[in-house]
Amino acid sequence: MAAITPDTAPAAPRVKRDRTHYLYIAVIVAVALGIAVGLIWPDAAIQLKPLGTGFVNLIKMMISPIIFCTIVLGIGSVRKAAKVGAVGGIALGYFLVMSLVALAIGLVVGNVLHPGDGLHLTNALKATGHAQVSSDALPPVDFVLSIIPTTFVSAFTEGQVLQTLLVALLAGFALQAMGSAGQPVLRGIEHIQRLVFRILSMVMWAAPIGAFGAIAAVVGSAGLDALKSLAVLMLGFYVTCVLFVFVVLGAILRVVAGLNVFSLFKYLAREFLLILSTSSSESALPRLIAKMEHLGVSKPVVGITVPTGYSFNLDGTMIYMTMASLYIADALGTPMSVGEQIPLLLFLLLASKGAAGVSGAGLATLAGGLQSHKPALVDGVGLIVGIDRFMSEARALTNFAGNAVATVLVGTWTKEIDKERVRQVLSGELPFDETTLMDEGRATVTEVPEPREEGLVKA
Repeated sequence: MAAITPDTAPAAPRVKRDRTHYLYIAVIVAVALGIAVGLIWPDAAIQLKPLGTGFVNLIKMMISPIIFCTIVLGIGSVRKAAKVGAVGGIALGYFLVMSLVALAIGLVVGNVLHPGDGLHLTNALKATGHAQVSSDALPPVDFVLSIIPTTFVSAFTEGQVLQTLLVALLAGFALQAMGSAGQPVLRGIEHIQRLVFRILSMVMWAAPIGAFGAIAAVVGSAGLDALKSLAVLMLGFYVTCVLFVFVVLGAILRVVAGLNVFSLFKYLAREFLLILSTSSSESALPRLIAKMEHLGVSKPVVGITVPTGYSFNLDGTMIYMTMASLYIADALGTPMSVGEQIPLLLFLLLASKGAAGVSGAGLATLAGGLQSHKPALVDGVGLIVGIDRFMSEARALTNFAGNAVATVLVGTWTKEIDKERVRQVLSGELPFDETTLMDEGRATVTEVPEPREEGLVKA
């Protein structure tokens, strides 16, 4: 009996020591140093911008393969295609409603504060505003056509999230229709996903360098003068975003899913820090996918809701465009009536979808939308260029929070969430593996050959 004991009663596996908390402490220190450098040596700090840009580009490099693997594995392991369609329909409907809610909240706050009163516009600022009009933003029809990639492979090489989403959906449904014949392909994609997440975990160790460069460049280029002159707009925007996230989204999350928004955001604290330091919500997209799956939301819901939300569920951007439009109109001495505000904002709601994926989409979309709908206001875009990067942090944090909450809500509405696992994860009983960004203990596609009628992810 003693001879077979090692086989029948193996020793408990050695617990991996999580060293990643040192990484995020380093990020906080890097942000503080970046602010100091930006204030003391602004000219030198501006030259550090490539450090932040390079890190964000490294993360973006991983987004397409992660989305592809996640969606294909999720859809390929579900036997009923209608379930996937239901997830997409519910997600898009929710995104539209919340975008309108965000616009309405921004409208109310902007009309109460009137932060643009009394400002003066120079010719230099007018030129700066017109320079922000982006030719990359597309009208609705062209935007829909742009979702179709030139080739199957170009969806990955061009970095277009929605193109990757389309190719992944087609591949997932095709493998679903193949049945058992598609299992070897699914197993191969599963191994690729593990490789991609391992590479991402390696890339994350460059986060302190990227955070230092990004923050230093922002502070060095904007300086204190821009912050002082536009403090009312910035403060109002930040307060509005906070109220939207913790009051509106928090209430919906509590009523629908029975979860505390603070517990969810505590679980996602490292992602919020990463976004704050890089001013880009895309830097946390791969980690949001991994963490939502670990939380207990099924792969199809995560794979469809998160990537789609990054293009269509831009709550922070909606609030920003509302308040910025009212600010510019007041600053130019041509305040808009409510009857003029609503059509403009609904137009910007559509225009923002055409600029999905455009770098600096918030400012570019605002300028492009005003150019198309109310050209006289484009002159005033130059007023907010100086603080746009600081406001982009609030936009990115709000967009990320909205997509995290949306994933849980869609999972709850479609019954594609393991509520007991959610409780265990949020209470700390099932910690997330920061070293691999994957949950090695979860059921894989090779371990679930039978149809899953309820779509619940087993712990």
